[in-house]
Amino acid sequence: MSASERDEVDASSAPLIEHLIELRRRLIWSLAGFFVAFVLCFAFAKQLFNLLVVPYQIGTAWAGLDSANVELIYTAPQEFFFTQVKIAAFGGFFLAFPLIAIQIYKFVAPGLYREERGAFLPFLIATPVLFLIGAALVYFFFTPMVMWFFLSMQQAGGDGQATIALLPRVSEYLSLIMTLIFAFGLVFQLPVVASLLVRAGIVSADGLAGKRKYAIVIAFIVAAVITPPDPLSQIGLAIPTILLYEVSIITARMIEKKRAERLAVRETPAE
Repeated sequence: MSASERDEVDASSAPLIEHLIELRRRLIWSLAGFFVAFVLCFAFAKQLFNLLVVPYQIGTAWAGLDSANVELIYTAPQEFFFTQVKIAAFGGFFLAFPLIAIQIYKFVAPGLYREERGAFLPFLIATPVLFLIGAALVYFFFTPMVMWFFLSMQQAGGDGQATIALLPRVSEYLSLIMTLIFAFGLVFQLPVVASLLVRAGIVSADGLAGKRKYAIVIAFIVAAVITPPDPLSQIGLAIPTILLYEVSIITARMIEKKRAERLAVRETPAE
């Protein structure tokens, strides 16, 4: 290897090392923020779990039952402890997400042009906002509706009938509501993902509109995979997914329109 080639290799390796050092710094900040949020949420894990039980209470009230005395059980000594750990991890990620998003932006921003930075920031803000909208829909409407559906299947005893009552385990209820929150939160990212793909030139508004029938089928398949195995949950997720797909098409048309306007301005000769 000649001296010039060695210099070129050394010059290219230096930025790589700097990027790795910068990546390590951002990861340390992100993990430290998550750890602090995890400890804080674990200290209030029982209170957080009681907040997550509120949709169950609402569904109980919708079913005409006593919502003041909702009872959940755990059948293994360690079950509720690990449930609290999951709650702490779940809540810790939510609390630490703004810090994590900032660290991601600080790592990526130096490699972007000023126009690209301006385009990246709205998506960084829209992602948690849309996720929270999906989570709120689960918390205030969808989970109560699901619990009402399941609670309506209970059977009072007497007259030759067995008493059939719902006594959910704390871990199973947490898994249910966390699955629904993540499923709706991810589905609500569809406009963000579609907008990024349109900006990158990978897809177009006409292409999204032309694949509408396939998107509807895929929406029901995905809903069947990631939701509990009941028609109510699957339809409840598939319908918002289809609506968000239509929103994505509208957003894509707006992006393409603005892009065409900018190109027209650039191509217009100055007087």
